[in-house]
Amino acid sequence: MEEMKSAESVKTPPAATVQTQEVKPDTAAEPVTPTTLAALQSDVQPVGHDYVEEVRNDEGKVIRFHCKLCECSFNDPNAKEMHLKGRRHRLQYKKKVNPDLQVEVKPSIRARKIQEEKMRKQMQKEEYWRRREEEERWRMEMRRYEEDMYWRRMEEEQHHWDDRRRIPDGGYPHGPPGPLGLLGVRPGMPPQPQGPAPLRRPDSSDDRYVMTKHAAIYPTEEELQAVQKIVSITERALKLVSDSMTDHEKSKNKEGDDKKDGSKDRALKGVLRVGVLAKGLLLRGDRNVNLVLLCAEKPSKTLLSRIAESLPKQLAVISPEKYDIKCAVPEAAIILNSCVEPKMQVTITLTSPVIREENMRDGDVTSGMVKDPPDVLDRQKCLDALAALRHAKWFQARANGLQSCVIIIRILRDLCQRVPTWSDFPSWAMELLVEKAISSATGPQSPGDALRRVFECISSGIILKGGPGLLDPCEKDPFDTLAVMTDQQREDITSSAQFALRLLAFRQIHKVLGMDPLPQMNQRFNIHNNRKRRRDSDGVDGFEAEGKKDKKDYDNF
Repeated sequence: MEEMKSAESVKTPPAATVQTQEVKPDTAAEPVTPTTLAALQSDVQPVGHDYVEEVRNDEGKVIRFHCKLCECSFNDPNAKEMHLKGRRHRLQYKKKVNPDLQVEVKPSIRARKIQEEKMRKQMQKEEYWRRREEEERWRMEMRRYEEDMYWRRMEEEQHHWDDRRRIPDGGYPHGPPGPLGLLGVRPGMPPQPQGPAPLRRPDSSDDRYVMTKHAAIYPTEEELQAVQKIVSITERALKLVSDSMTDHEKSKNKEGDDKKDGSKDRALKGVLRVGVLAKGLLLRGDRNVNLVLLCAEKPSKTLLSRIAESLPKQLAVISPEKYDIKCAVPEAAIILNSCVEPKMQVTITLTSPVIREENMRDGDVTSGMVKDPPDVLDRQKCLDALAALRHAKWFQARANGLQSCVIIIRILRDLCQRVPTWSDFPSWAMELLVEKAISSATGPQSPGDALRRVFECISSGIILKGGPGLLDPCEKDPFDTLAVMTDQQREDITSSAQFALRLLAFRQIHKVLGMDPLPQMNQRFNIHNNRKRRRDSDGVDGFEAEGKKDKKDYDNF
């Protein structure tokens, strides 16, 4: 047939004019997504209408269309417009009819992958810098908060004593004070100043030593960044584990999904920070932090193993770094270790509020009717995790805003690590004691005064057997936080605190803090050092007359 002759013999019609949308050369290397292709195809003008012929049968009915340029046929009339815009047709039109026609370049698979990898790296870089700015802002806020609180309270103390001097009768508008309690406060009455007190310099020698020691034991920026990073990654990974477990449970029970509440379907309710991490008491060199994972029901070994198996997959989605995950069934926890320096460890303890509710209903008749899972985790470990949650909330509400409280607790934590005698002091009891000692003072305490006051409280025998003890404010029933200590441990700590108090009185606070003496700020106030006294080079210690027990404590410090 003459209509089916080859396209090589076809000549360009004289009236054929082509108007197409030009594509810039620099856009050829960019990736073309399906959305981009759809947008480009909608803007492309069809070309070569005259080269698409209609093929009719003997009755004159159109049975198909034939393109002389592409040597292809199609039956659908609606496909004619798409064919004229197609890349294959436009390439043939450019080759045989109009060489000036611009045809978009289709990117190769390799070019597309290279561009996608470039975009992924760009997004990772932006995410990295965003997180780094947040971490830097977090560190600066922590440092600024502690410094501002210290100097602001010192100014308030200065104004307080200035006002006291203007009030007649020694500053007691309600009359003379009555009998004192254990910590210098009348029971049932707010703290009242006990007589006119001399003004203290805003920055005394003890304050300088305490703040210098605090700066030495405060975590470095690298350690704070590592803690923030691993804790944030762990929390996000546990959220993904909870989502995947919820989706898996919903897929099993599709029929009842519409009737149930989504929050009740979750087996994992949330993850919370506890311990020194939540209280902001980290020291330099601390590598272990704790998290508590709340469950809807009593946690079991099966649930613990499911979380431990799913956690590595979710960690790989969030971070490219590798983490070592161990399942500690006796501790009812999952231990996560980082493989890069500084190596950090996160202990995730599983617990549920249901355990404490049943513990409070032990006397109820219906409490024995509830059956526990056969592989339920250690009950005491779960109760300890719930207690750690209550301790963190109490500390944030009572101790975080108290001047010098966090600083003194860090100093005492360092003391417990350096001196074996103090290592037996429970950390929770120490935090309660410091908070009670500082909050019961007559006014805001500087770091040096606060440390002296804490040693005075311990020296008075408050932790000895037969004393008032330290009741846990987070428990409904009376519970002494010092119950785990033996009589000998109580006596040793009391004796050591008394000796430390004597060292403070003789301007030897640097021996208590375990640091070198600081240089004098002004030598003209150092006239008392000119008197004759026994020197250390003579081989006789200045505190030898205090006895062998004090000498032993001096060596510990």
